[in-house]
Amino acid sequence: MQLAKLILVVCAVFIFSRLGNVYAQITPSPALDPGCIQTDIGCVVSGDPLSFAAQYYKYGLGIIGGFAVLMIIFGSYQILISRGNPKALNDGKTIIGYAISGLLLAIFGFLFVEVVAKDILKIPGFT
Repeated sequence: MQLAKLILVVCAVFIFSRLGNVYAQITPSPALDPGCIQTDIGCVVSGDPLSFAAQYYKYGLGIIGGFAVLMIIFGSYQILISRGNPKALNDGKTIIGYAISGLLLAIFGFLFVEVVAKDILKIPGFT
């Protein structure tokens, strides 16, 4: 468990060190950009939750993918240091299995929305 905490701390330090400087932004007048609200994370579409979710889904998918890779590495490390202990070996296998299944769930959820909801069924609000 100490290694997992260390990995999370290192990842947090890496992520927060890459954020860079944040500068104040001048909010444009509604006449220039009527459907957009300027925030620190960019232009957010107002009044449409589907557009908001679609705008930031790719970032969430990247975070999920990165976390899954870290958990696969951690599970592999746990298998390597198990030294024949069946409980530690099964714990490592379980971690890898859950990481892969979570990654597949996130990817297939994205594909379902992109292919089935947008292209095949043409659900209003998803196009």
